[in-house]
Order: sequence, then structure tokens, then C-alpha cells
Amino acid sequence: MKLEFDVKVTEKDLYSFNIEQAYKGSQGVISLLFAVLLAAAAVLSAQKGNTEYVVLYIIVGILVLLYVPFSLKGRVKMIMKTNEVFSKPLHFEIDEKNIKVSQGEEMAQLPWEQVYRFVANDKRILIFSNRKNAYILSKEQLGDSYEPLKELAGSTLEKYRLKIK
Repeated sequence: MKLEFDVKVTEKDLYSFNIEQAYKGSQGVISLLFAVLLAAAAVLSAQKGNTEYVVLYIIVGILVLLYVPFSLKGRVKMIMKTNEVFSKPLHFEIDEKNIKVSQGEEMAQLPWEQVYRFVANDKRILIFSNRKNAYILSKEQLGDSYEPLKELAGSTLEKYRLKIK
């Protein structure tokens, strides 16, 4: 089976991927824990009657919670403007042996044996080449290739590399 399709990574796709990666990593976990600690400090201060500290802890907690999504939003906007890879669609040719990706004169090939992880959900497919980098394929843009690609990955990759919902 050979699949061919074009995918243009959108700002929304890249932002969703980055948010997911951030909150699975240490930055997101630490920011959430810090916000929880600030909420606990606000509750304790309220019990003691320290209104100024309650307000301070709540404001800082909100800032901590909003920092990651807003900083990622800005970073994604900058990447979309400055990185030529995101300005044009990527052409994919996928068969039982390789995932070939091309754009203009550039071409990359990823053998299935080197796929770190394959994640499919109701919105997109992520084909990871390592822990942090992935091809982002939105279900919307894949169209009729979505299900065949999931089936191909399921028959080609070891089960521990698959996460299909």
C-alpha cells in the first residue's frame, strides 16, 4: 500500500502540538504545581485574614498559569512567520518501508524502524522521529488517507510505538 498526500501545518496545529508537549514536560508540570501551591497559600492567607496576600497569591497564580500558553502562542506566531517550512505544504509518500517527506527541492526519508512513536487521535496524527520532533498531520487535511495511514502504522510498527485512540 502506498499513500500520497500534502499537508500544510497550520498555526493552530503547531500551537496544539506545542501545548501538549509543554504540559507533558517539566515546564508545564512545574507551572501547574506552582499554581496549586499559590492557591493553597491564598487559602491559608484567607484563613488568617491577610487579604493583601490572598490577592497577591491569586494574581501571581493566574500569571503563572497563563505564562506557558501565551509564551507558546507568541513563539508559534514567530515560527510561522520566520520558518519557510511552514509556508508551503509538505508532500508525503508513505509505504510499508519508509515515510518520505518533500518540499520543493528538499527531501527527507524516515524508515518505519526509526519512527520513535506514532500517535493518532480524533484530530491529528503525530509521527515522532524522536522524543520532541514530530510530523503533524491534521485529520482534516489527511481526508481519506487518515484511516489507511493508521492501519499501515498498526501493521508496520511494534505495538509499544503505537498510541491510537
